[in-house]
Amino acid sequence: MTGIQNAAGPRSATSTLTRGTAAGPAPRGGVGDDAVRPDGHLKVTGRFAYSSDLRAEGMVWATTVRSPHAAARIRAIDTTRACAVPGVHAVLTHEDVPGAKTYGMKVADQPVLATDRVRHQGEPVALVAADDPETARRAAGLVDVAYDVQDPVTDAAAALDPATRHVHEGGNLVRRVRIVHGDMERARQEADVVVTGDYTMGMQDQAFLGPESGLAVPAEDGGVELYVASQWLHKDLEQLAPCLGLPEDKVRLSLAGVGGAFGGREDLSVHVHACMLALALGRPVKMVYNRHESFFGHVHRHPARMRFEHGATRDGRLVFVDAHLLLDGGAYASTSPVVIANASYFAAGAYGVPNARIVGDAVFTNNPPCGAMRGFGAVQSAYGVESNMDRLAAALGMDPVELRLRNAMTTGTVLPTGQAVDGPAPVAELLRTVRDRPMPGGGGEVGPYSLPGGTGNTTRAEDVRRGVGYAVGVKAIGYSGGVDDVSTARVTLSEAAGRAAVAVHTAAAECGQGVTTVQAQIARTELGVSDVAVLTADTRVGDAGSASASRMTWMSSGAVQGACRQVAEEVLERAAHRSGTAAAELALVGGAVVRRATGEAVAPVADLVRDDPVEREHVYRHRPTEAIDPETGQGDAHIAFAFCAHRAVVDVDPELGLVRVVELAAAEDVGRAMNPRAVEGQIEGGSVQGLGLALMEEVQVDDQGRVRNPSFTDYLIPTIADVPPMPLAVFEYPHPDSPYGVNGVGEPPTLSSTPAILNALRDATGLDLPRAPIRPGDIALGAADY
Repeated sequence: MTGIQNAAGPRSATSTLTRGTAAGPAPRGGVGDDAVRPDGHLKVTGRFAYSSDLRAEGMVWATTVRSPHAAARIRAIDTTRACAVPGVHAVLTHEDVPGAKTYGMKVADQPVLATDRVRHQGEPVALVAADDPETARRAAGLVDVAYDVQDPVTDAAAALDPATRHVHEGGNLVRRVRIVHGDMERARQEADVVVTGDYTMGMQDQAFLGPESGLAVPAEDGGVELYVASQWLHKDLEQLAPCLGLPEDKVRLSLAGVGGAFGGREDLSVHVHACMLALALGRPVKMVYNRHESFFGHVHRHPARMRFEHGATRDGRLVFVDAHLLLDGGAYASTSPVVIANASYFAAGAYGVPNARIVGDAVFTNNPPCGAMRGFGAVQSAYGVESNMDRLAAALGMDPVELRLRNAMTTGTVLPTGQAVDGPAPVAELLRTVRDRPMPGGGGEVGPYSLPGGTGNTTRAEDVRRGVGYAVGVKAIGYSGGVDDVSTARVTLSEAAGRAAVAVHTAAAECGQGVTTVQAQIARTELGVSDVAVLTADTRVGDAGSASASRMTWMSSGAVQGACRQVAEEVLERAAHRSGTAAAELALVGGAVVRRATGEAVAPVADLVRDDPVEREHVYRHRPTEAIDPETGQGDAHIAFAFCAHRAVVDVDPELGLVRVVELAAAEDVGRAMNPRAVEGQIEGGSVQGLGLALMEEVQVDDQGRVRNPSFTDYLIPTIADVPPMPLAVFEYPHPDSPYGVNGVGEPPTLSSTPAILNALRDATGLDLPRAPIRPGDIALGAADY
């Protein structure tokens, strides 16, 4: 890492902050500062309380009985032996579910506990509660389930064959998205060069730090309190309460410490099970998955098969894109209907393409369920389109960056959905920035980490080939397709120990991305008060939406800013009444109300709120979007777009198939860097996750639907030894529709890092390498044939 470069011209032109009622500089730790995370010290010293650390007096431990089969009928469940184990308090099956038997993010198709059949390996069948986790696990192994095993549907392409057995009664198609733009018949006649590529992407796990866990505590009113790691508390509540047979006001969720998420905590996991047991036993129940169970307890990134066809004129102008995407959604819908939509929206990439035909299919199989993961479908299509752009450049005899620059999206570019980009779109500038960076050293140095194979010392320096690859990604920010995107914040200004103090209360999930820090920064900026506390997120305040779609900073900023400005308005009115000065002539600065013209203090804020704290709640919405037409895919589906470009430099030992990423440079437009240090971390983290997808990360599922590597011994993720220097260039082009000009940050780096690395490998080896992640055999065997 060589540090952030603020690359959007003069800082004064892009960083000036409109402070509403505040005058003068904001307190330290305001918007735009490298603010210290309130949870940072606790986390690095190991004292932060994650959801798995929670305890309650009298609690019991629970575990799940899961199916070993991917497809089977259940003939009988016998809990007799399990119930007889000393220390076991309850064994529950589907017959004990008190309310709705199914739940789901978009479609309620997922059983709380399997009834007459299982559709994937690891599907929950029964629950056990006992005095300790060891007893619970031992008893779970004594639950006797009689299965009639079936042949599973594991091939996504075969799932679309009418002759294939249906995973669900309605068929195996989750959703088909069609986008037709321009005149494809004429475009084919105009294209001088046409290239076609088939690309495959494996199933990636979110690999978050903390496995699923939660603590359910029965309440005196017959309801239940659930403390759980989550990305969206109110969506959890919406699914959870019907399954418990309770009204929503009797089910209260609080966010427990979240050890990472990346989409894997959008769906329910321990939620219903822990609450069912707590209500049945009348005592607290704790559930904590181990890492093995976690692989079966959350969704993964959809595996994909994609065909891309690009047509261009001889001078490199894109004429058309024809793409077909097939995503394997696994056994249940989860968010597959919107993941395939998102993948299809951006199948033409960050380019102006006058004609496009895009068909995206998501299907059911008996493989593990797939759903949200960082990038949300756009990762798959970015990999396909960016790989095919390099194929097109080769066919044209053109530099890959020049081809991209010639077709780069700009403000005003019309997407295949017919929507014009109305915000900043500095695609060409991002590409030029990474292209023009100095290249890293020549690779002649020999050290423990300097060659492919690292400390294994398996590579001879004279065999190494170097390659350079580029890619750029585009993704929508926030909910799309007509979904009502909302965020709520409650802000209270009061007096504590003679000082003004602010409390911010939202349901925004802090998953490690720093939204808690941003909320405090906004309160300091808007109210001029240093003492800010962000309360625990829970469902006692209105919905904040999901910590996904790179939306949380934007949406929470709008909600907290709006509530703060309402609070400030009331405080200034009080000061105006006391001083006889018009409220418009006053401002909040440094914990005091001052006259704007002179800076003269009128009253300490603490005095104005001592006996009567000011509390305001604000609901923020961005401008509406619309659903795309089901036949043509046309519609203004998005609120905003974010862009990131990468240049990857790799060294490859083609004989052994070993790879070392020498450097992974990134350039991204973030709108406004609310917390520059956190922005840096988001870009680095997204880039490393993309590196993992390029080179090592894949959930291996065999043809019987069984996961072969459900552990971090066998599922490989990048370590510090795999992470190269990552020089960053951060552009700040304020978005016209957002609070402070902010834009999404966390997902775009994951889009472009994977194809940049694969394109660099192709450059080094001359091989097609149509599959991600790359395995050593893909290179070594291919090089032997080359």
